[in-house]
Amino acid sequence: MKSLQKRNLLITLFLTACFCGNLPGYAAEPEKKVPQWFQHAFSVIEKQAQKMSAKVEKSSCLPRSIQRGMVSPTDWTSGFFPGTLWYVYEYTGKEEWKERAERATALLESEQFNAFDHDVGFKMYCSYGNGWHLTKNPAYARIICRSAKTLGSRYSYKTGLIMSWEEDDARDWQFPVIIDNMMNLELLMEAYKLSGDTTLRHIALSHADKTMKCQYRKNYSCPHVVDYDAETGEVRKFDWNNGSDDVSVSTWARGQAWGLYGFTMMYRETNDPKYLRHAEYIADFLIHHPNLPADGIPYWDYSGSGVSTLRDTSAASIMASALIELSTYSANKDYFKTGEKILKNLSSDKYLAKPGKHSFFILKQAIGNYLRNSELEGGLSYADYYYVEGLLRYFKQTN
Repeated sequence: MKSLQKRNLLITLFLTACFCGNLPGYAAEPEKKVPQWFQHAFSVIEKQAQKMSAKVEKSSCLPRSIQRGMVSPTDWTSGFFPGTLWYVYEYTGKEEWKERAERATALLESEQFNAFDHDVGFKMYCSYGNGWHLTKNPAYARIICRSAKTLGSRYSYKTGLIMSWEEDDARDWQFPVIIDNMMNLELLMEAYKLSGDTTLRHIALSHADKTMKCQYRKNYSCPHVVDYDAETGEVRKFDWNNGSDDVSVSTWARGQAWGLYGFTMMYRETNDPKYLRHAEYIADFLIHHPNLPADGIPYWDYSGSGVSTLRDTSAASIMASALIELSTYSANKDYFKTGEKILKNLSSDKYLAKPGKHSFFILKQAIGNYLRNSELEGGLSYADYYYVEGLLRYFKQTN
């Protein structure tokens, strides 16, 4: 079996080297239509990313937030800034951005073996995954496959799920699963395509199916955490670590966006219509929610102003990126319109940082965890990452 997987990986690497698709450098193509607001946004992105990259290279650490500053590659957010650099390289085609991305990505190499929690997907796909798509570096493909095996080691056949965090007696958790975990399935699906290892695909589908069945309410909202019986796989309780602490109504904005993005991605990877339907149901719930502000930038929790009065641009950027992709699979034109509106508003002075300010983060008003008074200063690496990704997806859709 291992020899077959190795052969499949070698074949894949050869084919992708021969047929590597579009090369980076959209901005240099004169026929491309680039609206003024988009040009301004990318001008800010480049200036901020250049300054932040200098901090990374000086410290060998990676940006997480204004409050927590630069962090070790072991931090769950460490892959987002390298991914942002890869996106800037994709748009500009400039070799200097590729070199910055390569150096930042290299800081995470040892994380391919870190099985401490599920976030190996965030760390390694956003960095090495984007690097692989743009460079076809065979070393990146090997690291993606090794990282996916590390993530797969947290899967339980008893529950049919990947354990997000360890059991916790203080929280009365046996097998906690958070909605964020849907995002990490992309690493498994990429590694499956590279290696032919069907076990990785099975784990991704099993986790997505169980999450779809057990974590969502009838209105297609979800809590942050579901705890399962580690032996039977039955749901023990809904719980929270982020979002409102009233788990009967908690509708944490970033969590809803994680789910929307994750199920959209699973449809892309499988063509299974159940994932498309579920993504559409989540999207409809969000874009028609009575507590969604007119500009599309959600409050930190959809439960209402009594719970949350702060906007969260991290939730908005993830939702926008997901909606733009979802619009390519669905006939519902509202998805693209809403995604475009969110991106335009994020690119306004209200939410977009001024060059050289905001500790070199790109978006303002991003919220980490409101109830725990954590990371409320308004700069988060993942808000920036999905904002830049959403802009690129928008650009490709309109050109």
